[in-house]
Amino acid sequence: MKGILAELRTFCLGMLVLGLMAGLVSSCKFNSIITDNKEDIPSYLQLFDKYAVLKSLTGETDTLWFEKPLERIVCMSSSHVAFLDALGCDSLIVGVSGIGYHTSPQLQERYARGEVFDIGYEAAPDYERLVALRPDLVTTYTVSSAVPPYIVKLNSLGIRVLVLNEHLEQSPLARASYIQLFGALTGRRDKADSLFAQVAGNYNRLRREVAENRSGEPRKVLMNIPYADRWYIPGGENYMSRLVRDAGGEVLGAEPGRAESTVISLEKAWELSSGADLWLDVGNCLTLDQLRMQVPLLKDSPLLCPGKVYNNNRRATPAGGNDFWESGAVRPDLILRDLCSILRGTPDSLYFYQELE
Repeated sequence: MKGILAELRTFCLGMLVLGLMAGLVSSCKFNSIITDNKEDIPSYLQLFDKYAVLKSLTGETDTLWFEKPLERIVCMSSSHVAFLDALGCDSLIVGVSGIGYHTSPQLQERYARGEVFDIGYEAAPDYERLVALRPDLVTTYTVSSAVPPYIVKLNSLGIRVLVLNEHLEQSPLARASYIQLFGALTGRRDKADSLFAQVAGNYNRLRREVAENRSGEPRKVLMNIPYADRWYIPGGENYMSRLVRDAGGEVLGAEPGRAESTVISLEKAWELSSGADLWLDVGNCLTLDQLRMQVPLLKDSPLLCPGKVYNNNRRATPAGGNDFWESGAVRPDLILRDLCSILRGTPDSLYFYQELE
């Protein structure tokens, strides 16, 4: 018992509800384990109090204790599945949300054998199934300041819930470091530390190589396509902007010092496109013709030619799941390797990205 509690304190489960620090959690209690040792906090993590004392907006705290490594886990996020999969802990997963959105072959095989169940989505999960699964823990996330009703319901049923908002981490390595948390929860901290050290080493080596070999201006990158007539451009400190910058590029229209995305007009997008060398992350498009249909305003843009447009959906599922947001959270070094190859003009052996033709 002391071993797992010490591991959890060392890693500092105060990071778990990091939405609090971003103002994204309401006034009800959320689970955390508290430490007063700021040296325990992993250096990459940003979205929590420097002493890792996580509180609700009313100042309340709640502590979640684990007497032994977890053995039965339900994951409401595909990235949580990827962290467990990387640790060789996929056999601990007994339930997921939206099986069609998951790219893990092992998970799909276990689902086909009846070892993993789809418990539905946050709006209306299958509570009866969840209770029957007897999970040690449900890991989930939040997207707004309101506490989702299903979390309140699960707590009332005696099911422990851990809110993980790693998607709010804007540093790619901060996001990847959550594997250390899952290592602590499953009794595989040494393996998690080793895997993260490898990923961080790969990432930092690539970043240094780009910086040392850079000559001239960074390559200009247009990002995304309009969604419901709103074109979102990531801020200069956004997760995607950092990846592009570390690969030697610059996201056009990115607001310096800002992590949140901003909305630009279609006319502004046209203006940005005229100065772009590349176009990345174009929705679900698989071909240049599909992209012309989706964004008719730019159908005559010189960007719409071979070697100029790349999408991060090489590893997507028919239902719309995308491994870029699943195992990509664990392996930002592979994302950076793709982007370095694309920006250098040598897009060979891409893992997450593919060229549109």
